[in-house]
Amino acid sequence: MSSKRIKLAQDVLKIEANEITIAASRLSNEFSQAVDYILQCKGRVILSGIGKSGHIAGKIASTFSSTGTPSFFMHPGEASHGDLGMITERDIVIFLSYSGESDELMILLPHIKRIGAQIISITGNKNSNLSAESNIHIDSSVTKEACPLNLAPTASSSLMLALGDALAVCVLDERNFGTEDFARSHPGGSLGKIVHINEIMIDYESTPKVRLEATVKDAIEEITKKKLGFTAIIDSQNIPKGIFTDGDLRRSLLNHISLETPISEVMKKNPVTLSKSQMAIEALKIMEKQKITSFLIIEKNNSLVGSLTLQSLFKARIL
Repeated sequence: MSSKRIKLAQDVLKIEANEITIAASRLSNEFSQAVDYILQCKGRVILSGIGKSGHIAGKIASTFSSTGTPSFFMHPGEASHGDLGMITERDIVIFLSYSGESDELMILLPHIKRIGAQIISITGNKNSNLSAESNIHIDSSVTKEACPLNLAPTASSSLMLALGDALAVCVLDERNFGTEDFARSHPGGSLGKIVHINEIMIDYESTPKVRLEATVKDAIEEITKKKLGFTAIIDSQNIPKGIFTDGDLRRSLLNHISLETPISEVMKKNPVTLSKSQMAIEALKIMEKQKITSFLIIEKNNSLVGSLTLQSLFKARIL
């Protein structure tokens, strides 16, 4: 029974992935035009759909909003009973309907056109009435659903969601939407903490540091004194030239390195440094990528001003 379930689940994922791949290969200039429409929009991007398409529309609206494009979902039923008043001529309305013939959406078309808003449709039928009445149509047709009965919206709804994500990502890319922009729209999550390194870093006095002329013994004493598991190695201009960690110490002892050995001979050269003006979340990403637990923090002139550790990020609840 378990193997049968796994096989069916794998088939579903393969079918949906295949339909998205097919759609990617047929993307046309209309998709690019849709991106242009959204970039030039002076109002909001309004998503609407009924049933499963409505749920997908809501998710796409959320993605747009969180990535710098003002957007919201409008239920077509509510639109027919007053919510249509939220639409202005400055807006873009994106309709989602696999058939392209949903009555709830077709009823709204003439009213939206009268308002003057632009209309983009995402449907599985390029010959549908909805696609014909839209300014731009994006094809979301699939060769088959992942449902064994070929009835339940599965591959088609996944493709609609993927197309919406593709639109949002293209728009955020051209707007140079960055990490700090994302954080402003996500104040409740760890990514949303707009915390800069200078707010949580360990100050200069508390940061372990020795001069290039120091010995391994000097470095050990500084590491022991400051209790951060490393020491920076700086030159006479206070520029970091290396770093020496607890791990480096253990490896040095195993290699029978004398305590009188110059630290410059065993330190890690060109240590990873960050500016104190960078966001803390950027430090976390670099830590995860490079598998390190501490940074040296510098000023614009590259002089050492402090340090940042994994524990610093943990205390600031960045993790």
